[in-house]
Amino acid sequence: MKKLFICLSLLIGSLATFAQNQYNIIPIPQKLIPQSGEFVIGKSTSVVSATEFKDVANFLNEQLNVVSGSSKKVSIKEKGLASSSIQFVKNESLGDEAYTLKASSKQVVISAKTAKGAFYGVQTLLQLLPTQVFSESKVEGLKLSVPNCTIEDAPRYVYRGLHLDVGRHFFPVSFVKKFIDLIALHKFNTFHWHLTEDQGWRIEIKKYPKLTEIGSIRKETLVGHYGTGKYDGKPYGGFYTQDEVKDVVAYAKKKFVTIVPEIEMPGHAQAALAAYPELGCNPDKIYEVYTTWGVSEDVFAPREETFTFLENVLTEVMELFPGQYIHIGGDECPKTQWKSSRFCQNLMKREGLKDEHELQSYFIRRIDKFITSKGRKMIGWDEILEGGLSPNATVMSWRGEEGGIAAAKEGHDVIMTPGSHLYLDHYQADPKTEPLAIGGFLTLEKVYSYEPAPKELTTDQKKFILGLQGNVWTEYMETTDKVEYMTFPRACAVAEVAWSPVSTRNYTDFTKRLKVHIERLGNLKVNYAKSFLSAK
Repeated sequence: MKKLFICLSLLIGSLATFAQNQYNIIPIPQKLIPQSGEFVIGKSTSVVSATEFKDVANFLNEQLNVVSGSSKKVSIKEKGLASSSIQFVKNESLGDEAYTLKASSKQVVISAKTAKGAFYGVQTLLQLLPTQVFSESKVEGLKLSVPNCTIEDAPRYVYRGLHLDVGRHFFPVSFVKKFIDLIALHKFNTFHWHLTEDQGWRIEIKKYPKLTEIGSIRKETLVGHYGTGKYDGKPYGGFYTQDEVKDVVAYAKKKFVTIVPEIEMPGHAQAALAAYPELGCNPDKIYEVYTTWGVSEDVFAPREETFTFLENVLTEVMELFPGQYIHIGGDECPKTQWKSSRFCQNLMKREGLKDEHELQSYFIRRIDKFITSKGRKMIGWDEILEGGLSPNATVMSWRGEEGGIAAAKEGHDVIMTPGSHLYLDHYQADPKTEPLAIGGFLTLEKVYSYEPAPKELTTDQKKFILGLQGNVWTEYMETTDKVEYMTFPRACAVAEVAWSPVSTRNYTDFTKRLKVHIERLGNLKVNYAKSFLSAK
């Protein structure tokens, strides 16, 4: 009996080691059963797909062709499983984003209900292959082998987001597409594109050309920390044309990523006011695009002309972005100008608003009504709770979890994104050894420790937590390399928290898998941070 126990212990131990060494998948699947043996992709291997999964099969096949130097094509086969093949099979019983993957020595079978589920199966399959499969050119002598296993997988949350601020610093379309590629690799399904700020308006609006002619360019930029830095004296600008936006949206769709555009209001509006000063509280003021970081006190005035302007802007935005959500900001809106505005004070009396917080709520409710009338849903940062929550709004809780908890208790959808755990602009190691950042301190381990479902909520209330999002604010990220450095690998941790069940997550195991995963990032030419490698 003792010998049997020792043998079983050795078997279990060897399977655990086997799993650790060969199944370095991020985010970790819901269920993975390791098996002995491997499937080798060779010259005779075919990629076979049901018709509706052909595009996904082609995505896999093209990457295999790149690294192997092959020119094989996908074949369409609705029924029957060929040997020495990678198969894509329809399975109506699975959820929309779920998939199964079964790898044996004869074949690999990915089953899904939807093309999106099949796409996530491909992302997992690529991570089962050697890390060189992510290379951009042929790899001589590469053995493409998949360790045998059975995987059953589906996401924990329906909203899994990564955000990029292009208002403070502008990044080209080529990088935005690379960012979307990395979103897709990690099974995020949402890209939150922060397009307008005090420091720059970044999207073409044809009805209001001065938004980009004037609002996209600031005369100089702060170099160094707010309060101690100096200005560089160099004009800085950039914006996306509507054709470029359409191109990015189409690209994201192929990667099953929905883009949520953000048009800031009623605050963070100085770039727009520089272009159209009549929309401010002091129409005679000469506004300039904000050159420093922080929050400008120049905000939209709640006049009818302003609402007409914003509705026209949002109409063009909604024509460009087909997703259900439109983000309107709503955060950090100073009330100073509203308090001193005779128009605002009269409006408050006429509408029975007791203070400026309720005036902001009035502003947000009007925008919400317009967005809802167009068949869309509005998202706002948790300040939209002030003065009364807009009835159809989804709350993005960033100032801790309190806003999300309050919204969920009232039956509103919530996306968790607290600065304490999900702001990827904070320092990730000793600031003395790190590039300049806005401040704060957020290690990889702390990101990974985040639990999006607050214990203060009941089981039914937790159902209103749609998911979570990592935020990349770019005041101190002037280059694409810096964005990548601050984002990865912490975004890998966000991805696993968003996708994987709590029962499968373990930080020690995550870091072991991550040490292999960063080889993939390296092959994708991502400038990831290495500080976690030396963390205790």
